Amino acid sequence: MHPSHVLHAARLCAALLLAGCSPLRSGGAAASVSADTVVHGEGLILGAEEGERRVRRPRPGGTAGLTAPFILKVDERNGGSPDLVMGYEDIPPGERIQPHQHLHADEIIFVHRGSGVATLGGREGAISAGSTVYIPRNTRVSLRNTGSEPLGIAFIFSKPGFEQLMRENSVPEGQPATPVSAEEFARIRARHRWHTVYDQP
Repeated sequence: MHPSHVLHAARLCAALLLAGCSPLRSGGAAASVSADTVVHGEGLILGAEEGERRVRRPRPGGTAGLTAPFILKVDERNGGSPDLVMGYEDIPPGERIQPHQHLHADEIIFVHRGSGVATLGGREGAISAGSTVYIPRNTRVSLRNTGSEPLGIAFIFSKPGFEQLMRENSVPEGQPATPVSAEEFARIRARHRWHTVYDQP
């Protein structure tokens, strides 16, 4: 093995140990790598369950289903990309992504599994595994799971911003997901109105 590879492996193992992480999960699956251990500029190879796993905090008027985990896979913190943001989430049956628009970033949603309905601008269409939804910036979008299984989607943004809103509304998986008060929820959305605007405050 090349000496630089040995050094990189040693740094990664040391960072995992300092973070209290084990290189393997029970059952032999690869562990999620903490964002702090990623060497920027080298790229990432992530398994289906790997990445920055987070859980949404219960919100005012929300439902338990919206506390399902999501994964931030690529952004400035994960992999060091200054431009792209990519993540994955499962929308539970009967749940939806509220109508909103992104002011500065285009978005692509790729449906990995499940079925539902996408509303884009003034039109509506059925989506299922293999479907792609392209959302130009300043275009209103909403997704609804109309099926009986989770609607699994990968989302990609052309510019950063939305990932920070997602972080503020969530906690790392495994930490207590304390509810968000109405006042805090309003403050979080107000801080991020420069890039994302929801139909409802």
